Amino acid sequence: MSAQLKPLTFAIPKGRILDEALPLMARAGVVPDKEFFDKSSRALSFAVEGSDMRLIRVRAFDVATFVAHGAAQAGIVGSDVVDEFAYADLYAPVDLDIGHCRLSVAEPVDAASTATASHVRVASKYPNLTRKHYERQGIQAEVVKLNGAMELAPMLGLAGRIVDLVSTGRTLKENGLRETDVIMQISARLIVNRAALKTDPRVGELVEQFRAMAGQASVEEVGA
Repeated sequence: MSAQLKPLTFAIPKGRILDEALPLMARAGVVPDKEFFDKSSRALSFAVEGSDMRLIRVRAFDVATFVAHGAAQAGIVGSDVVDEFAYADLYAPVDLDIGHCRLSVAEPVDAASTATASHVRVASKYPNLTRKHYERQGIQAEVVKLNGAMELAPMLGLAGRIVDLVSTGRTLKENGLRETDVIMQISARLIVNRAALKTDPRVGELVEQFRAMAGQASVEEVGA
């Protein structure tokens, strides 16, 4: 008799994407238990109704880490996180068409032109995407890593500009900044661990459930 499979672990992000993701998850058959919706609960791991799956709720950047290293077999996260880390063991087969925003460069509205600069100092929690953006322009970017309150960096002289997520642009405006360049458009993706997709049929079934829910045909093949 074969050994019983361990619960399939599905990582979901705290924050802006989660509210939009929950209805899609329900349509794909991933419904958290009641404790998940208990605002007084400090639990991070939850059962899924009628399933051997469990949910873990972690920070968005950690969703990618858990899935890439196989601690979780699947998850939902923004394409910004997928591209920032570019883990070889991470596969993003379904665009969920939620969590739309953009990754942009912003600087003070009264900043002097730096069109001919060969070096810039930028505050961001996306050092890899930021450096690649400026490398394409032949500019060396010194990235100051921040995880929040990005808009304060130019005001306090920490960096001349920032690279951050932008939705309406209101926060930038209220802090005296203007959007000067869009690095990438972002939406949320279903991500899976490549090895788990090849070895655990439940992961493939989950992918197909989300594809059907999103009305998408199969996309690119998983690499070897």
